[in-house]
Amino acid sequence: MRSAQLRPVAVLVDAYTSGNHLPPAFAKLGVDVVHVQSTPELMTSMRLPDLTAYRAVVPYGTPAETAARLREFGPVCVVAGQEPGVELADELSELLGLPTNGTALSRARRDKYEMIEALRRAGVRCADQLKSGSADELVAWAEEHGAYPVVVKPLSSAATEGVAVCRGPEEVRKAAEAVLGTVNIFGEPNDEVLVQSFLQGEEYMVDFVSYGGRRHACGIWQYRKRLDGTHRLYDRDAITPPESSPAPEIIAYMHEVLDALGIAYGPTHAEVIVTPQGPALVEVGARLSGGLLPDFHDLCLGGNQADLTALAYARPQEFLDRHAGGSYRKLTEASQIFTATTRDGVVESLDQEVLAQIEALESVHLVVPKLAPGSRIRPTVDLYTATLVVWTRHDSTEVLERDYVRVQELADQVYRLRDDLGRAA
Repeated sequence: MRSAQLRPVAVLVDAYTSGNHLPPAFAKLGVDVVHVQSTPELMTSMRLPDLTAYRAVVPYGTPAETAARLREFGPVCVVAGQEPGVELADELSELLGLPTNGTALSRARRDKYEMIEALRRAGVRCADQLKSGSADELVAWAEEHGAYPVVVKPLSSAATEGVAVCRGPEEVRKAAEAVLGTVNIFGEPNDEVLVQSFLQGEEYMVDFVSYGGRRHACGIWQYRKRLDGTHRLYDRDAITPPESSPAPEIIAYMHEVLDALGIAYGPTHAEVIVTPQGPALVEVGARLSGGLLPDFHDLCLGGNQADLTALAYARPQEFLDRHAGGSYRKLTEASQIFTATTRDGVVESLDQEVLAQIEALESVHLVVPKLAPGSRIRPTVDLYTATLVVWTRHDSTEVLERDYVRVQELADQVYRLRDDLGRAA
């Protein structure tokens, strides 16, 4: 039996939220993991990494210091566990001479303005845009552009934080001023704001894993969002069959996008809108999908992005032989449901009987309440302020629809709030 010290090692940078699926995926292949964080302290705005899953946790330091510490482990790869780790993962993999997307286009993989400009330079279909630290300049661009709505968003964030669909100059100004001078969920300052042309069409979530520029499409899901004021709220999604339009067109377009951004290795999670002119990128992250649930995706798609990422880095030839150039399968009807609220207050407790009613619905695979006792519930404006996430699957679309309606009816009853006197209400 090989010593644990002789097992291969994968380095994960900022393995928050769905990055927690990577340690078990590597473990199944006999690979240990080491964690690196890109900030001096862990970011509490996201679900924290389970550090007990790691052989070692490397202290925060400069990229050169961190690379020196990592060399003793002889790692086979460096992977961004979530969005804030993308640039450091690029730098460390480059410094260590490992499979890497390199640093030349790192900023374009995080900064949404630079991302779209990289596509424009490569001749890839994309939105019109302007970035500025001045609300006046953003309003002037929107007026000169002459076609509302437009989209206002932070340069670097996630989960639609700070994203607003604006129908006139005052909405643009209000949305810009709401972002400027704040910090995003990663603790980064919002010194500038982005305004873009509105991409008209259906929106899709598109996940890939790449190795050496060869790729496997892990899943395409059509988003269903609803407009609430200036906010487009996540509602639910559904699997797009890989053989049916627009999936082949989206896959071909995403190869162009990933090539333009220099993403040859690792997982990616993108939002794409299929416009009358064809697919156009909203944004892409060089990391796992935040909605990844491996066992659910195995049942629905025949595989999952975490396991494929681990396989690509740990056994690249096997990944290339079995998966490169291929795609997911649609094995069942499925949906991820996000619930919204207009309530505002402090959560006293969760009603376990109501949760049990939701869990007992025929199609429900998993229910995750996003709020705990003592936390603040606020009116939903983005994915982070959704109140429940519910994964459902069934062969019958009628059952899925019926259960979706019932989930929405019960969602607000899950949370008991304190009244003005601190009592449960």
